[in-house]
Amino acid sequence: MPAPTVPQIPHYEPAPETTQTLDYADLPIIDLSKADTVEGRAQLAVQVRDAMSNQGFFYIVGHGYSPEQMKRMFDIADIPFSQVSDEEKQKYVAPTKQTGSYQGYKLRQYWHIDGGVRDQVENYNINRDVNKRTHPEAVRPLLPEITQFARHSHKNVLNPVLRLMALGLEFPEDTLVNLHGWDTRSETYVRFMKYYPRSAEDEEKTKNVWLKGHTDFGTISILYSQPVAALQILARDGTWKWIKHIENAIVVNAGDAMEFLSGGFYRATIHRVVQPPPDQRQYTRLGIFYFCTADDDVRLAPLATSPLLQRVGFRRWFEKDEDAPLMVEWRKARTSAYGQTTLAKSTEEDCVEEEVINGVVVKHYN
Repeated sequence: MPAPTVPQIPHYEPAPETTQTLDYADLPIIDLSKADTVEGRAQLAVQVRDAMSNQGFFYIVGHGYSPEQMKRMFDIADIPFSQVSDEEKQKYVAPTKQTGSYQGYKLRQYWHIDGGVRDQVENYNINRDVNKRTHPEAVRPLLPEITQFARHSHKNVLNPVLRLMALGLEFPEDTLVNLHGWDTRSETYVRFMKYYPRSAEDEEKTKNVWLKGHTDFGTISILYSQPVAALQILARDGTWKWIKHIENAIVVNAGDAMEFLSGGFYRATIHRVVQPPPDQRQYTRLGIFYFCTADDDVRLAPLATSPLLQRVGFRRWFEKDEDAPLMVEWRKARTSAYGQTTLAKSTEEDCVEEEVINGVVVKHYN
């Protein structure tokens, strides 16, 4: 039987890699192709445990998608931005502030960054169940490929990572996988995200920060590496380190929900997006993400039966487990507030602003 044909779409030409010398974070590289055996998973689990408890970020290679497949996905990722009119985009804007859902468009100038400057970022978010809502006309022929990509990200990237993290907590392998079903109710989704260059005036007002330092609200964030340098993480010594582009690699980090579930053992590391280096500033920055949350009904209390946590100790954000928010409650509170609330200056750190969500102090770093 002949292979099915795929729709012909314009090619997105990515920026060349920067030639600037940047202070890159030294992150472990995890080869998922070695997770096929019990012995391989045991070795990788130690690496992932150490990475998530120390840096909160690591790279993945050997994830099963070829460079050619990823080039096709970046071509697809550009379609919601370059092939959909501004008028049509308005019909598919996400009801984020009203419902706490990101599904659909987040158009430019929705988030306040600093100094009266609003963002120059567009998102198009698609639930892993692409039929949950309708999509722009140009996107519809591509939904089978987006579904396949979401399934691959879930089954072949997220689930192996969750198994390794569970082993790191000395749980049975499927402990965390069972909290992240493919067919269950949650907000796990694919995000296509496009950053546009800003004016010199806006760069000066925001001190070159495009998105303030923050943590992600979910459990695991999966970023398919692209060449424009802009993502930075806050190292433990208080300095910002750049994330280096590795061709056909994935950048993985833990979010708030995973930090809650692991009693603080796995870190939700502060990260931000800044103006790219001079040789990349004229280019757009196109990103592909798979943002993962636990099932809506998972309560974000520490998994205190972990033998590891029993030995090393863990943190509780709430006095009683039943007071911890459900995943759906935390997700809605974080997404509806982000970039829309007035932040208070921290009394402890000059460069930090704070807001309180579900009784938890959420910090934003300049």
